[in-house]
Amino acid sequence: MHQIKWKPLIICLLIPLAVGGLSALLTMGSMDVYANLNQPPLSPPGFLFPIVWTILFILMGISSYLIFVSDDRNKTKALLLYAIQLVFNFVWSLIFFNMQAYLFAFIWLVILWVLILAMIIAFSKINKTAALLQIPYLLWVTFAGYLNLGVYLLNR
Repeated sequence: MHQIKWKPLIICLLIPLAVGGLSALLTMGSMDVYANLNQPPLSPPGFLFPIVWTILFILMGISSYLIFVSDDRNKTKALLLYAIQLVFNFVWSLIFFNMQAYLFAFIWLVILWVLILAMIIAFSKINKTAALLQIPYLLWVTFAGYLNLGVYLLNR
């Protein structure tokens, strides 16, 4: 077992949490708009979204830390994929909530899903635990895709 490097761990945790926090700040009030849309079956209540996203961002941070502290020569490429998908994650919220461009948001989300899968594959070659920590994120984005497409189809 390796000793925890606290400063990199804290930074790795703060990055996705800051991205999520900024996204929430920029889309403030959007849950009211979302709540008034026709929603597909299985749509969770609005209060659940920040809870789930906070957990997912923490898992992302831990996962990225495991890659960051590895000695693998491919870690830079893996962390670049991580950064790109994090940007796509951030922009999706703006497209969906602020622009209310639901079809474009769905297409963007499909690209995000592919990026997450590529990141998981890259992480798995470096650290299996880091890859496994991203599986809940991939599953949630899959579910978000269902919700996004449902919102588009039910509100056009």
